[in-house]
Amino acid sequence: MKSEGELDLAHPFFLPCDDPCVLCDMTDALLLGIDLGSSSVKASVVNASTGRSLATAQSPDHEMVIDAPSPGWAEQDPALWWTHVVKAVRSCMAKANADGNRVVAIGISYQMHGLVTVDEQGSPLRPSIIWCDSRAVDIGNKAWSSLGPEFCNEHYLNSPGNFTASKLRWVRENEPHIYKRIAKIMLPGEYIAMRITGDVLTTPSGLSEGILWDFSSHEPARDLMDYYDINPALLPVSTAVFSIQGKITSAAADELGISPDTIVSYRAGDQPNNAFSLGVTEPGETAATAGTSGVIYSVTDLNLFDSLSRVNTFVHVSNASHERRNGVLLCVNGTGILNRWLRDNFTGLSYEQMNIAGREVAIGADGLSMLPFGNGSERILGNRTLGASIQGLDLNRHHRGHLVRASQEGIVFSLNYGFEILKSIGLVPSVIKAGYGNMFLSPLFREAFVNTIGVPLELYDTDGATGAALGAGIGAGVYSTYQDAFRGLKQTGIEEPVDHLREKYLHSYHRWETILNNAL
Repeated sequence: MKSEGELDLAHPFFLPCDDPCVLCDMTDALLLGIDLGSSSVKASVVNASTGRSLATAQSPDHEMVIDAPSPGWAEQDPALWWTHVVKAVRSCMAKANADGNRVVAIGISYQMHGLVTVDEQGSPLRPSIIWCDSRAVDIGNKAWSSLGPEFCNEHYLNSPGNFTASKLRWVRENEPHIYKRIAKIMLPGEYIAMRITGDVLTTPSGLSEGILWDFSSHEPARDLMDYYDINPALLPVSTAVFSIQGKITSAAADELGISPDTIVSYRAGDQPNNAFSLGVTEPGETAATAGTSGVIYSVTDLNLFDSLSRVNTFVHVSNASHERRNGVLLCVNGTGILNRWLRDNFTGLSYEQMNIAGREVAIGADGLSMLPFGNGSERILGNRTLGASIQGLDLNRHHRGHLVRASQEGIVFSLNYGFEILKSIGLVPSVIKAGYGNMFLSPLFREAFVNTIGVPLELYDTDGATGAALGAGIGAGVYSTYQDAFRGLKQTGIEEPVDHLREKYLHSYHRWETILNNAL
């Protein structure tokens, strides 16, 4: 690792000079986006002058394994992430037939709330404890009670929950031999940035997703770290989301096949970044995603919180000293992972075939209901680990099409359950934006989403990796405004609620809600 703050800002793209360079003429300049998910790593290469993606790629072809050494645990190997970063980037550049020497900046998006621990050499000391791991729930609940809900809501806008700070406390309590060797802790995307640049940095947005940011004092959460007996020196140095965050090392440039002058100039958690990729930067704007997990994310200029911490507020990427921008996130862990589980274990169909089979079944799945809560503790349920379940199964009547419809409706109904919490704290969007990908590729899912939520859905041709590339362009000074960065963003469609469909979906939702309440 480079020493703290040792950023090399003196490279030709960012110094006033009389010599021609790539950024003096953006015609051929390229921006690279990396999106580290829990299922795969995606990469996108963007033409800086048009803001349009030339190619995207992902690695692996099938979902990455999430290890569960004990019930409720979820871990991944950071070294494996890097392997797939290299494969995804090289594949993406090859698909675009792009010259790696034209890449000027990299942006990184990443799965949120994870914990990576490294030693002095930057080597991981244990597998990453990732976002859906539930082992630290009791630790976070105890902190919530001891510090007091009122104090936590005022300072963190959240319960410590099972977020990064609580996961680190778990390591301190249960793996002291590892804890004493930690030189730095980081989020998953910060590990990837370190592999690229050698620099160990974070952002206020990153700290907030780990409940390591104090919204009152605008600094790291000293009181929580004192309570957990965590040394603040373990935190990386903080920098701005959009900023020059380090120059690529020669080794990383060789591995990735790109210019040795490339910089990292943007990093953000996947949900703030997904919102950003849709141009969601201002109060009142709302985004949705439906990958492994499902999310609705609303931007506000207020320090909003749910008193029970069932939805969570973090610093948004567009936050500035003169303009507060927070993102309020509702998350359902069991979304695309449930769809994948059905495909792999029951249906024997492709995702496209599943969607067709589900649409052949009437709304409400003939009385079959599914609770999708089988991927760790669910925040919207007060960090309960409820598990997934099927209710009302009729062995003489129901077939795989019913399972598909019931699962997709169950996912949407779970999102609506959380959406009601968002509305209760004053977030009532007039439209929701989403990328045309993952579960939003399913006409069944989109129909259920629009008519249950009751808000129009705008679809866009973008993804998190492309958004990260555009973020890199802003951080590098290629774009001077958000509008400039998103001039290439194309809307692909809009879907609106239909009264008679909405009536049927709400009827089905209320039956599902009764089942959930009985389970709780």
